[in-house]
Amino acid sequence: MVKITDVARHAGVSPSTVSYALSGKRPISEETRRRIEDSIRELGYRPHAGARALASSRSNVLALVVPLRTGIHVPVVMQFAVSVVTAARRHDHDVLLLTQEEGEDGLRRVADTALVDALIVMDVQLHDGRLPLLRRLDRPSVLIGFPAEPDGLTCIDLDFGAAGELCVEHLAGLGHRVVGLVGSPPEVYVRETGFAQRVVRGFTTAADRNGIASSVHPCEADPAAARQVAERLLRERPALTGVVVHNEPVLEPLIDAFEALGLRVPQDLSVTAICPDELAGRVRVPVTSVAIPAAEVGTGAVELLMRKLDGTPVPRATLLPPRLTVRASTRPR
Repeated sequence: MVKITDVARHAGVSPSTVSYALSGKRPISEETRRRIEDSIRELGYRPHAGARALASSRSNVLALVVPLRTGIHVPVVMQFAVSVVTAARRHDHDVLLLTQEEGEDGLRRVADTALVDALIVMDVQLHDGRLPLLRRLDRPSVLIGFPAEPDGLTCIDLDFGAAGELCVEHLAGLGHRVVGLVGSPPEVYVRETGFAQRVVRGFTTAADRNGIASSVHPCEADPAAARQVAERLLRERPALTGVVVHNEPVLEPLIDAFEALGLRVPQDLSVTAICPDELAGRVRVPVTSVAIPAAEVGTGAVELLMRKLDGTPVPRATLLPPRLTVRASTRPR
């Protein structure tokens, strides 16, 4: 790794002079600056974050606000986090991860310091208490998720409403007339988490449009709860032939539960899911699914922030269209 002393030696100046050229804290001659810049380019030197921050009056740090609330499936959340960190590094930024459920107080604590230049906020609720502060902050922010009223905010996410519709349309096209949604844990709906609410809306809209009998069942994220929901679905909908799952931890336990109750997948019951592709593909019966594009959403959020930091106008709303991959878990009724 090229060090500042290597640049100094190559340019024929002292390390402190190179530091001054990077930070701009002291004047140096144009000839010396040009010599240092030529050496930096030739040697491929990359100034560390502290030097860049001094030069730009920025911290070169982004805050990723993702409160780890109950009902959240942490492995999927971490996929978003990894994509944000990876994209930020391409812009020479680090990421401060904030996981405490502190609401507006946590945002204010970070925003009132020079710790971060901008914020990415996850687990957005329809009536999120953090939104008034985000609208007032003097630093840019991007939401991964959509509140009920996104005016004055920059938001990006998968179009979860369209994802719910797409799953039902796939089942309807195969001739299924009675379907159920096995959704997120109950507390996710109680909080009015945006993505979960939009899946329900899309699911019911498509079912009504196609004249399909449907019902929605929140489910705790454990196998016992999956068995109880499967039993309840069959009790309430004995003609059930199609299921949409929006709850990653219970996807395979749910298939096992239905088969224990006498419904084979896909011979007797077609199953679709909204989940990461890698999960859908490794289930015992590979599941037809709409992918959760964590890498695309996380990268998009960082790109939006970088443009906002540079003063470039950005779209207020970015909805990624759902993509359905057909696998072995669905077949004609």
